[in-house]
Amino acid sequence: MASSRDDFIIAIRSAFLKKSTQQKFSLLTLVFISVFIILLSNFDFRIIKIIKSGINEIVYRSSFVVSIPENLIKNTFIEVSDYTTFFRDYKKNKEELNKLRSGDISSEIILYENKELKELINDYVSSSNKILAKIIVDHSSPFLKSIIINKGSKDNIKIGTNVYDQSYLVGRVIEVNFKTSRVLLLSDLNSNVPATIAPENVQAIITGTGDNNGQIKYIKDGLLDKFTEKSIVYTSGTGAIFKSGVPIGKLKISKKDKKIGYDVEFYSDFSQLKYVFAEVISKTEIKNNNDSETKNVNPIDAKIKILEDEVEIIEDSNLKFKQENEFLKIQLNEINDKVLNLNNKLSLQNEKINQFNIDKEELEYLRLNLIYSHKCQTRKLFSTGYKVGTPEYKKCILNKGKKINE
Repeated sequence: MASSRDDFIIAIRSAFLKKSTQQKFSLLTLVFISVFIILLSNFDFRIIKIIKSGINEIVYRSSFVVSIPENLIKNTFIEVSDYTTFFRDYKKNKEELNKLRSGDISSEIILYENKELKELINDYVSSSNKILAKIIVDHSSPFLKSIIINKGSKDNIKIGTNVYDQSYLVGRVIEVNFKTSRVLLLSDLNSNVPATIAPENVQAIITGTGDNNGQIKYIKDGLLDKFTEKSIVYTSGTGAIFKSGVPIGKLKISKKDKKIGYDVEFYSDFSQLKYVFAEVISKTEIKNNNDSETKNVNPIDAKIKILEDEVEIIEDSNLKFKQENEFLKIQLNEINDKVLNLNNKLSLQNEKINQFNIDKEELEYLRLNLIYSHKCQTRKLFSTGYKVGTPEYKKCILNKGKKINE
């Protein structure tokens, strides 16, 4: 009988030594221990409460420590994703804003020109064509600001040809070869450009300073006080050196040694130019096929014809302005929609942050509730605690078990 009992014990021990059996035994042991602790928790023993609070604290601390790397990676990924999205939207909005600003400046210049200039009638029709040129040499020194382009006399480039960076004036050609030309930049010390400052309608000369800005000179006394930093500068066409109405830059007011200076900040950055446009102008004379017919023309009819042509030009200009205004309105509505979407995204993020703060406070309340619930809740008839769920109970928990009257 004793030998059979020993054999049974040896068989049980060998079974528990197997790996799978050990895992099952460990799981069963944990289950029994858990059931035992749950049964003991129903009894109001102080040692049971201390053990329960300790286990809850260990579980909470362990889960909090384990979740730190996961939360850190998750928050880092969300921040990087948000930053990438905002940076992409910022670059796109900046490009669209630059395009709109360039179009707005051109529209302002055309409006000022329409108010100030009249249509000139000449014996020839002039047409211009802009050809793309690449900068092959950039001479940059404290005194010389010029570039060499790969277009010359074979491309109808002449001395005095205007050179542009898109729609902004860069300089003019001062030397022409067969395949290359030298362009004197507006920032050169020898550069002098007749200009108009709008909307004040003040005539001035813009000279180069050797930097990426110009200086206003030769202005009558008493006109400098009218300038603001919203003023724009464009060519006046005086002297037939530069074409009129070409944007140059915006006015910049500076103060040095209690003296106010008026400079021009060029729209183009001359140090970043790679390609420019050279404007080739060709003139075609108007031929009179029948002189006798021109002699018999009534002067009144000629004036009427001129007025009709002017009306047609004005109508075409108004139509062009309307189309540009509609296009600008569409772009402005798109930008407003994007701004509204960004504001909605920002409000959603703020809601998430507020919800996170609320969840954090609730989690802190639950953690303190596990520790100090036995001090704040009432269990017996003559207990001084509070009923679970009441505001007084919550205040007691947040005060770490201290009563409100204490």
